[in-house]
Amino acid sequence: MPPLDPDRLLRACFAAAIDAANPARCVPPALPPAPTGRTVVIGAGKAAAAMARAVESDWSGDLCGTVVVPHGHALACERIEVLESAHPVPAEAGQRASGRLLERVQGLGPDDLVLCLLSGGGSALLPLPADGLSLEDKQSLTGALLRSGARIAEINTVRRHLSRIKGGRLGVACHPARLVTLAISDVPGDAAIDIASGPTVADPTTCADALAVLARCGIELPSSARAALRAGAWESVKPGDPRLAGTEFRLVAAPQASLEAAARVAQAAGVRPVILSDRLEGEASDVGRDMAALARRVLERGEPCAPPCLLLSGGETTVTVRGDGVGGRNVEFLLAFGIALGPREGVYAFAGDTDGVDGMAPVAGAIWCPDTLSRAAACELDPQRFLDGNDAHNFFARLGDQVVTGPTLTNVNDFRAVLI
Repeated sequence: MPPLDPDRLLRACFAAAIDAANPARCVPPALPPAPTGRTVVIGAGKAAAAMARAVESDWSGDLCGTVVVPHGHALACERIEVLESAHPVPAEAGQRASGRLLERVQGLGPDDLVLCLLSGGGSALLPLPADGLSLEDKQSLTGALLRSGARIAEINTVRRHLSRIKGGRLGVACHPARLVTLAISDVPGDAAIDIASGPTVADPTTCADALAVLARCGIELPSSARAALRAGAWESVKPGDPRLAGTEFRLVAAPQASLEAAARVAQAAGVRPVILSDRLEGEASDVGRDMAALARRVLERGEPCAPPCLLLSGGETTVTVRGDGVGGRNVEFLLAFGIALGPREGVYAFAGDTDGVDGMAPVAGAIWCPDTLSRAAACELDPQRFLDGNDAHNFFARLGDQVVTGPTLTNVNDFRAVLI
């Protein structure tokens, strides 16, 4: 067996994780039979265009529809319209696209089929505010939630109750057509209500739950919106609603399967893989410090496994923004991990977002090496200062350790690998 190349192995594991969620691979096996009536495709998310193209390539019958993706994630399709909008803060183009999706499903009957293609990023791309709420209100609220450190399930609870399309409302608009949702999960636990904020599924959370999240995060709402939530006027579609009876939700790709694909790469290289969890949450820097403690335990005690081993994890951490740097949750995790680990031989780490964009920067993530701290010192870079300023992207950029893939056209969220 050739000598182990840590950098190459970590990159190969990341590539395998992304490939496992490639829409061309995972969408066609999940397609339902063609209906006797029309087939309309709708969808939103970072993978929506690639999913639409996968449908087109495997569908011989009549087909039309519209999907919306973030800027830079579009693919040309022959029969399905692809629109673009901003992410993660919603924009007017997304509001128009939301209206277009609702138009597409009007007037359908029980012999027709709606294929809804959802993936991470769909929430921001479908910003159709509840009556009485403006797009500017939603933009301000989204920005505040993203900076607050709230978990994605909490953010989406709020989103579902301030929308005319999320929280099952798009699904109701498809009635009485048959509705099949194909989803690529980017959320811890793969909950259908949290993938793109669940536009086609029933929602058990309430307006009161949304108010509780906002109160916990210290985020204010316009008085009219707060009154509407208190009165339950913006309640989402609830379980048992007959208009969603018979609808199907099919998960076609998820973080666990991608971690398993990465594990197979490690095993083939003679490294024991250990999948810790596909749903790690929490403050990114705290998770980084916890992972550093686990790496030290492996080195010093051989627990939970002896080297050489690869610790794999997925999920979605959060960042409470206090600085004005250029960061993302994966590089924030990695920098906190490295600082807590200290100078240790034989430990390498990779953290990246499987969509190819970590935070607001067009960078997937970065790699940590045993000599990262010494190289930083030689460049007079203070890692703690970059961490305190939420400026981890610039730290790794100065060292040449960023990982740039471009948009991957899929999204199963965070990917972390620690090689010991």
